[in-house]
Amino acid sequence: MKILQLKITLKGVKPPVWRRVLVRDDITFYKLHRIIQHAMGWFESHLYEFNVKGMVIGENLSDWDFYGGYNGKNAKRVKLNTMNFEVKDKFKYIYDFGDDWRHDIVVEKILEPEEGVKYPVCIAGKRNCPPEDVGGPWGYENFLQIIKDPDHPEHEYFLEWVGGSFDPEEFSVEQVNNILKTLR
Repeated sequence: MKILQLKITLKGVKPPVWRRVLVRDDITFYKLHRIIQHAMGWFESHLYEFNVKGMVIGENLSDWDFYGGYNGKNAKRVKLNTMNFEVKDKFKYIYDFGDDWRHDIVVEKILEPEEGVKYPVCIAGKRNCPPEDVGGPWGYENFLQIIKDPDHPEHEYFLEWVGGSFDPEEFSVEQVNNILKTLR
């Protein structure tokens, strides 16, 4: 078993939102999906897929492919170590096909596991993840403009919708790691 240091960057959002995580290479892509969800602050409420070395890896087909056109591999059956990742390898992660959140993932390092460390672990990151169902990068930009403008007619509505407040710069490694503990 090896440890992959992955940098996950949300595309289409400026300034960038990203996380750096350490994961075991013997986990499935389904578990990596769950790690990304928890590290970013989302709720696993939409479909997803990975695009890795020309292969599509995602949800179990029978769960949602009503027309038989999806040709991806089941994320619960494909492990990261089957991809033979090397440092600087890149792959894609798409979450919520409606909002179309696209992420670039880079294998930054391949490490030996450290004794006593339980993986996954978030070691760095920047900025708060956009709220679930905000409407993709365009909707997020619109959301930020509205919550910054107390005179905007939808200001109070959006603040209430997001739970009272939202700081786009907020990020806490400790908070993410407390959430990731539930996946170990």
